[in-house]
Amino acid sequence: MRRWLLLLLIPVLIVLGFLVWALTGPGAMPEAEDALQTDETVEVSDERWLVFSPTENEPTSGLILYPGGRVDPVAYAPLAREIAAGGHLVVIVPMPLNLAFLGANRAMEVMDTFPEISTWAIGGHSLGGAMAANYVDGQPDRIEGLALWAAYPAQSDDLSDLALEVVSIYGTNDGVTTIDDIRGSETLLPENASWVAIDGGNHS
Repeated sequence: MRRWLLLLLIPVLIVLGFLVWALTGPGAMPEAEDALQTDETVEVSDERWLVFSPTENEPTSGLILYPGGRVDPVAYAPLAREIAAGGHLVVIVPMPLNLAFLGANRAMEVMDTFPEISTWAIGGHSLGGAMAANYVDGQPDRIEGLALWAAYPAQSDDLSDLALEVVSIYGTNDGVTTIDDIRGSETLLPENASWVAIDGGNHS
């Protein structure tokens, strides 16, 4: 009887362990929380997504951001705020269990919600970047730009023939994703892709 009970408990414990692991990633730093405040240049809302809108103009271009695996979406607020202050709509998309592969197509709902945006780019950090590339591969006619942070496309997501603006940003001391993996993705990206190395930068 005890053996059967143990066999039943093992998968339950595995699932619980996975949920705890997925939902207890690194938290956002204090400056990220500060970036969530609306002011005279950027309006911030956090109903379904974290949305950063410039207040001085009606934006026609937008950026969708996919967080890295197990990373609090709030961590990207300072970056989103700075881009929004430059006149662009920015939408940070929380993911199921903080894992972007469980919500790779969520950009579609974002784009449908903001029909006034005529030019869309998508980007992501780490796993979020890989899933952003996956979304572009599936919806190439809806996206004009891709930004990868410490990320690269899967081998199955060949974007090399697309009329797409791409920037790949990575730290020279990444420590998680290797530079060889990042630079090795060149054949999967358009020839005009830009590569930006942050000297001394880590994966975060």
